[in-house]
Order: sequence, then structure tokens, then C-alpha cells
Amino acid sequence: MKLQQLSIGYPHKVIAQNISAQLSEASLTALVGVNGAGKSTLLRTLTGEQKALGGALTLHGKALNDYSRGERARQIAVVLTQKVEAQQLYAEEVVELGRLPYTGPTGSLSKADREHVSHAIALAGIEQLRQRRIGSLSDGERQRVMLAKALAQETPFILMDEPTAFLDYPSRTETFMLLRKLAHEERKSILLSTHDLDLALKCCDHIWLLDKGTLTTGSPQDFSHNKALDCAFSTPTFQFDTTKILTL
Repeated sequence: MKLQQLSIGYPHKVIAQNISAQLSEASLTALVGVNGAGKSTLLRTLTGEQKALGGALTLHGKALNDYSRGERARQIAVVLTQKVEAQQLYAEEVVELGRLPYTGPTGSLSKADREHVSHAIALAGIEQLRQRRIGSLSDGERQRVMLAKALAQETPFILMDEPTAFLDYPSRTETFMLLRKLAHEERKSILLSTHDLDLALKCCDHIWLLDKGTLTTGSPQDFSHNKALDCAFSTPTFQFDTTKILTL
């Protein structure tokens, strides 16, 4: 996925412009920024749900707008923070929904589809949750089910909107470590928006900082040198220190 001079926002308001970046294969990338910086707007633009105001956004060299909705669903899986509305569904049934881009109008699962579902459940480590209803799961368990659904969708790109927002610290750490493992071992390009800066710096391969309408990208070590995160997140009463976090 490549962004070239991309502008995002709304007809009456430009959120950010001249964004150039690339999502690499087998990498975990954190999208960070203060509240209101435009992280959700950028994610919606990258999924094709919101039109870019200008510039180019391509997948495998082809403009995202040239993909049909079904084709996009076979390229990009999206994991949001909203809870599943059908609380009576079993976890396995939710994961099966990830196969919809491949099952056709009937929604019937083939033997191959079921194998993909089982593999996704194993990768996400939720075998013990298969026959639990979604409404009975904790936030952390539910988040893993939604990750398994994304994995069952069998896409090269997974975009996640604050996947650790409602989790305790141990669960947030486990989530980051699992995502890093999946990115590297399953060759996925995973982009997640997050406010967990310490975990992002320690676990992610790349950082995208959206700040004051511009996007700065680099490795955690790059941000230790350029101090862009320190400037973006420090206040008159709080000093953010990227280098200190990386050396802890």
C-alpha cells in the first residue's frame, strides 16, 4: 500500500495533506497522534470508506478506487473498536464472517473456508472460545475474536482502530506481541492506531506520526533521534521522552 501526496479530510475541512508513506510486507506499524489529529480519518481513507481529497493511494500499484468493494474486502481487513451487535453469536460464527468475501451470495462455507476459519482461530489463540457467545466475553477476548475474523478474511493488509483501547495493561502488551508475531510470521502488513506510545515504540517496526496536518514516518529509533514524538506529545507540565522509553 502506497500513499503519494495524499490529502484527507472533508469538503469543508482538510485534515492533513501531502502525506507520503508505504506499508511494507511483514511489518507492524503504529499510527499515533493526539486526539483530533485525524487518525480515524486516515484509516477510513485507507480502507476506501472515505474518499481522499487529493493525491494517490494504491494497492499493488493499482489505485484503491479502481477496486470494487468485494475486491477491497479481499485485500484489506478492518478491525474496529465497536462491539459486535449480535451478542448471541458464538465466537466461531463471528470468525466465519471473515469468509464472506469468498463465499458468494449464499454464505455457505466450503471445506476450505472452514479450514481457513480453524487456522485463524489457532493463530489468534482462541480455540477455547469457539463455543462461547460474544456477549459473555471480556473485552480482551472479544478483541482476539475480531482479530481472528480479520485473519480468516485472508488479506495482505489488516487495519485496526485502537485495538487496545479498552484493555488492561497485560492484555495490551499481549495484543501488541501477538500482532508483531502475526505480521512477521504470516507476512501481514498491519497498521493500528493507538495511544499506547510505549508499547508502539517497543513492539512496532514503524511509526506513523500524524501531527498538525503532516505525517512523519520512521522506525522507533528514527523518532529517538528526530524528537518528533517528544514535540508532539509534550505539554508545559509533561515531557515525553522517546529515548527513555526505548532504553527501559
